[in-house]
Amino acid sequence: MAVPKFYEFYNIVLESLSDGKVHYWQDCTEYIRQKMNFTPDELLETIPSGEPTWINRISWTFTHLKKAGLIYNPKRAHLQITDIGKKIFLEGITITSKLLIERFPDYAKFRNKKSAESDINKDTPQELFEKSYQEITAELSDELLTAVLNMSPDFFERLVVKLMEAMGYGGYEGAGFVTKSSGDGGVDGVIYEDKLGFNLIYIQAKRWAPDTVISRPEIQKFMGALAGPPKIEKGLYITTAKFSKEAKNYADAQHIILVDGKKLTELMIEFDVGVQTQKIYKIKRVDNDFFSED
Repeated sequence: MAVPKFYEFYNIVLESLSDGKVHYWQDCTEYIRQKMNFTPDELLETIPSGEPTWINRISWTFTHLKKAGLIYNPKRAHLQITDIGKKIFLEGITITSKLLIERFPDYAKFRNKKSAESDINKDTPQELFEKSYQEITAELSDELLTAVLNMSPDFFERLVVKLMEAMGYGGYEGAGFVTKSSGDGGVDGVIYEDKLGFNLIYIQAKRWAPDTVISRPEIQKFMGALAGPPKIEKGLYITTAKFSKEAKNYADAQHIILVDGKKLTELMIEFDVGVQTQKIYKIKRVDNDFFSED
């Protein structure tokens, strides 16, 4: 027998969490391993990266159920069923991706309803690869944000400075530093854009809940810190939360750069801060110039 597809694990994942308690993800996979009675060959089967196929597919089951709102991460690497998840589990029906698309708008948006309902054979291999890459990146972003929120505010401030340096600001190691915890005048970090310190970027870093909306008054307070002395012309307000429309408009007018939680994780992935490359895939094609005899 072959290892079940990720969507064939929906029900048993909810079953492993049905007591409503917080569970470590490895405890869930062990529960599933025992209940599924995998054959030795199934347990030894791996994907190209070397990860066991059954673990990889269960991990993706976690992702899809989270996107549907049936389970969530109360803290990093831990899972808990939601009230909606309990309700659908108790219905005793076979959960499918089609059902999740029909009943949960967030999941339909995640899967792209049109493509999820279409015949998979209509997509080219490269299109399928791109869609898979987008799903992997979206899950990584969620995991990164959860990891950041589980760390201390001081860690977050150091992370932001490290990210700025990784992006090339300062141009040399040690170009940025975190200010003291108290008496910093509303500034959490500073980046020297040149070695002599002629140009400075002040940073405000707020590790707040992702659903928090930062309003215009918060940006105005940061603007007050930039006014000095000394007067600083460049400011970055970076957070794990969101910004209101009014805050964005005010920041644009004052030339303050805003980075919300979504943009933060995108930058961390792009500049390899807090992430590791697991495997590199190269898509190649025939070099027509090489085979030309003209």
